[in-house]
Amino acid sequence: MTNIAVGVFNILLVLLAAPLLDGVLRKVRARIHSRQGPPVLQTYYDLAKLMVKEDQSWSNNFLFNAAPVICLGSVLLAALFVPMGGVVPLGFSGDLLVLVYVLTLAPIFLCLGGMASGSPYAYVGVNREIMLLMVGEPVLAGALSSTAVKANSLMLAQCIDRYVSSAPEISLIVGAIAFFLILQPEVSKVPFDLAEAEQEIMEGPLIEYSGRKLALLKWSMYSKQIVLIGLFTGVFLPWPGTGFLPFGILIALVKILVAAVLVEVVAQVFPRLKINQAVRYFAIVIAVALTGLALAVMDL
Repeated sequence: MTNIAVGVFNILLVLLAAPLLDGVLRKVRARIHSRQGPPVLQTYYDLAKLMVKEDQSWSNNFLFNAAPVICLGSVLLAALFVPMGGVVPLGFSGDLLVLVYVLTLAPIFLCLGGMASGSPYAYVGVNREIMLLMVGEPVLAGALSSTAVKANSLMLAQCIDRYVSSAPEISLIVGAIAFFLILQPEVSKVPFDLAEAEQEIMEGPLIEYSGRKLALLKWSMYSKQIVLIGLFTGVFLPWPGTGFLPFGILIALVKILVAAVLVEVVAQVFPRLKINQAVRYFAIVIAVALTGLALAVMDL
């Protein structure tokens, strides 16, 4: 029953609180630039406006129409793997490989939907998104695998139990660094918002979407931000283990908020990278993730 309750909580949190988190981050962004910024609830208003707007999309392609629903659905499914208060709702039945596959569904169908639109700007954005996907997902898998090696299990719940009951180890610290470094590209934040660069390719894969479909895609992006940051804090920063679920959930929410603000600050400090600069950065991050995995294999 605890797993079911936490699973329902995770889905509702990701679905309902994702726009609120984006509103808070918009405030942080505005303060960094010495502006007042929009209201904290502005993202809710934007999504509601898109939901009632007429769909101006001209494409009737099945992939184009299905992509927004599948993107949001896959992110909500991934939310069932996010540790909350030490409880992983699907930790008993899904392992890390399943989690990586589920996380990959959203960007894949975003690319398929963009390609189905037929827009040349969408094709450019899709190419960039595929590049980020080919780098980001292996890093996530490598960072999470370091915990699996230490726990001798692919089950996420067992990995967290093994980590929370011991002192921080070198391999897991290196894995945490790799996971954090890849968060910016994974949540499409500057300096890695290459695929949706508004000034260059006018939102790339999203350019032909409007109305409800665009709202669902935007909502899936906001939700993925909570899921990935929740995974980072839940897996690599599981302390303190309170043993009291409500208090543990409260601590988890605070950690998610702090980590999200830190990611936003990084996004506002650095300008958008060029493709060649991004590739060099990704090479470093991959090296860090592989180093963490190697250290875990050596039991360090």
